Amino acid sequence: MDDVSLSDLREGLEAVAVPSRAPEMAAYMKGNFVFLGVKAPDRKAVQKEFVASAKYASAAEVIEMVDACWGQPEREFQYVGADLLRRWVAKLDAGHIADVERFIGSKSWWDTVDTLATNVVGPLVRANPELVSVMDEFIDDPDFWIARTAIIYQLKYKDAVDADRLFAYSKRRAGDTEFFIRKAIGWALRQHSRADPEAVRAFVAENEATLSGLTKREAQRLLN
Repeated sequence: MDDVSLSDLREGLEAVAVPSRAPEMAAYMKGNFVFLGVKAPDRKAVQKEFVASAKYASAAEVIEMVDACWGQPEREFQYVGADLLRRWVAKLDAGHIADVERFIGSKSWWDTVDTLATNVVGPLVRANPELVSVMDEFIDDPDFWIARTAIIYQLKYKDAVDADRLFAYSKRRAGDTEFFIRKAIGWALRQHSRADPEAVRAFVAENEATLSGLTKREAQRLLN
């Protein structure tokens, strides 16, 4: 990607930004990031051409574009980068999991991590089954955002979920005190309950003593 494309993206985002909205957006993200003040619909309209420009790009060029977005100080650019990967995930191969891991582990918060986990890592693992071994490493990663990715990467798999792996990961991190891990386990279990409610009900019952209250509430939300 050349600098002009990134400059055009910035120019477009700044044109629709409402700076007075930026502090509120930053506060919503616990003050972890600065914002231009661009609403999601406006951002998506502006980024459309930028994302489309990668149609004939190589995988390496797509990663370069995402790197450029991740290098910008304002959070809206990371949203564009995540959407870019989501749109062109089919260009990636198994070797690109390291790049995606790098994005997950950088400027991390649920807004980008969850997009990358469910819409990039999920499809990558599904297309490259050998990557389940990488997920087996992710679940034990000291960076809880990487571990969260392993828990929720199957969120959109529906009937194709590897339930044994989901349950094993849930048990592996059941004692974690991190809110985003506890929430992720409950979320993943709740989603799986749409396909197999009895299996989730049994899992929660069998692990009553080790699953957190938050996890159990989330997991059983569709079962009550």
